Amino acid sequence: MEWLVIAAIIGFIAWRMMGSKNVKSINTLDLKNSLNDKSKQFIDVRTPAEYKGHHISQFTNMPLNTLQNQLTKLDKDKETVVICQSGMRSSRACQVLKQAGFTNVTNVRGGMSQWNG
Repeated sequence: MEWLVIAAIIGFIAWRMMGSKNVKSINTLDLKNSLNDKSKQFIDVRTPAEYKGHHISQFTNMPLNTLQNQLTKLDKDKETVVICQSGMRSSRACQVLKQAGFTNVTNVRGGMSQWNG
């Protein structure tokens, strides 16, 4: 019975770590190389307190719980790069963006916890 619980936990973790369908994923080194690309828009889906504590200047704060209401502020034709603290909320945000018709969405793996900038 223990092996069943362990298998379920491993399966859940693997499922959560897989990216959203049709969403690109980059690491923080790749992000660092693209921050000055004006053809991209950058959003940080952490809470305002997390954002205020430490953020990357090119990123606009749009907390995940308010993202749906702020979609009109974003350009669907631009690549949208999304970051959070660890990559989980940004993965969810990428799903929200894809469902809203954004076609070029990129998740930052590891999020701010991996950022060395």
